[in-house]
Amino acid sequence: MLERVRVELQERSYDIWIGDDLLGRVCEFFEPLEWHHLVVVADAHVAGLYGEPLLEQLEPDGRVDLIQVPAGESSKSVEQANRLWEALRALRADRRSTVVALGGGVIGDLAGFVAATYARGLRFVQLPTTLLAQVDSSVGGKTAVNLPTAKNMVGAFWQPELVLIDVSTLESLPDREFRAGLAEVVKYGVIMDAPLFEFLEEHADSIAARDRRTLITVVRRCCQLKATVVSEDERETTGRRAILNYGHTFAHAFEATAGYGELLHGEAVAIGMMCAARAACELGRVNDDFVHRQQRLLGRLGLPTMLPHPIELNQVLSATLRDKKVEAGRLHWVLPTRLGAVERISGVDPAVIERAFVGAGCAPRGESEAAPAE
Repeated sequence: MLERVRVELQERSYDIWIGDDLLGRVCEFFEPLEWHHLVVVADAHVAGLYGEPLLEQLEPDGRVDLIQVPAGESSKSVEQANRLWEALRALRADRRSTVVALGGGVIGDLAGFVAATYARGLRFVQLPTTLLAQVDSSVGGKTAVNLPTAKNMVGAFWQPELVLIDVSTLESLPDREFRAGLAEVVKYGVIMDAPLFEFLEEHADSIAARDRRTLITVVRRCCQLKATVVSEDERETTGRRAILNYGHTFAHAFEATAGYGELLHGEAVAIGMMCAARAACELGRVNDDFVHRQQRLLGRLGLPTMLPHPIELNQVLSATLRDKKVEAGRLHWVLPTRLGAVERISGVDPAVIERAFVGAGCAPRGESEAAPAE
C-alpha cells in the first residue's frame, strides 16, 4: 500500500507519502528534490536504528551529514537549536542544503525551526518515525522550541518540501510512546470526523496490535484532515486551525507544570481532552454520553484520562496564562459541540475550567485562595 496526500498551499504545496518500508526506497522520493547536500538530524536512538542505512542509500547521490541530538523533550530548546546552527556552519551548509528531520515530534520541531532560521531558510524534509509525528506534528509547517516556562513559545511556520511516512518504523516504538501518539488520532475524530472516531472504536484491537494496513488507513485519514485545515488557515489567522488545539491548552499546562518529559505529549493531550469534554458538558455543549464515550475509547487505546500524580491547581492555572494562545490576556478554549465538531470560544467561567482541572486529578485550592483573572 502506498498512499499520497497533497497539502495545497500554492507555491508551498507538498506531498505526504504514506506506506510500509518506505525508508528502504527513500531515493525514489528524494530524487525530485534535486538535492546536493543533506543534513540529517536525529536523536541517538533513532540514528542507531535508521541513520546508517539511510546514509548508505543517499550518499551515492550527494553529500550527506548526520547530526545527533540527545533524545527527549529537553532537546527542544534554544540551546540545542544554537548547537545545530553552529553545526550547520561547520558543515558549510548553504541555501542549497536540505535539513532532514528523522525522528519524532521533538526532532521535527527542532530541526524544522533550525531550517527555518539558518541562512534565512533552508529546504526541509520530514521523515517522522513516531505515530504522533506521523499523524500530526510532521504536517502543517509548525516548528518551535520550548522556553523553560512555556511550550512551543519560540518558533516559525516553515513548510517541508516532502513528508515521507513509513509505518514500519512504528514497530520500534516502546508501547507507551506508541499509545501516546493515538491521542492525536482520537483528537481528529472528535474535532472533525465522527466516522473516524467510529472506525477507531471498531478497530481498537488491530490498532493496538500495530496492524500495518490499519495504521496506514488511520495515518492517511489524519493527514487528510490536517492538510484540509492547514490549507484553509496555514498561519492560524482565521481561527480555523485553532480546532487542532483541542485538549492542548490543558495539556500544555500539565506538561509545563509536571516538567517536560514527565508526561508524554500524547498522554497530556488525552488528559487535556477529558478536561475539555468535562468543561463542555458542564456548559451544556455536550452530554454525559459524549464524555463517557471519549473516555472509553481513550482507555481502550491504553491512554490515561487522569493525572498519574496530583498537581497543584494554582500551578496549572498559572501555566495556562503563559500559553502562547493567550490573546490580550484572554484564553480561547476549543470545546466540542457534538462528536466531529468543536468551536473556539473565550470568556469561559474560570470556575468551570478549575473544576475540569480538578476532575483530571489536580489538587483543589483552599477556599481562601482566589482564582487568577482570565
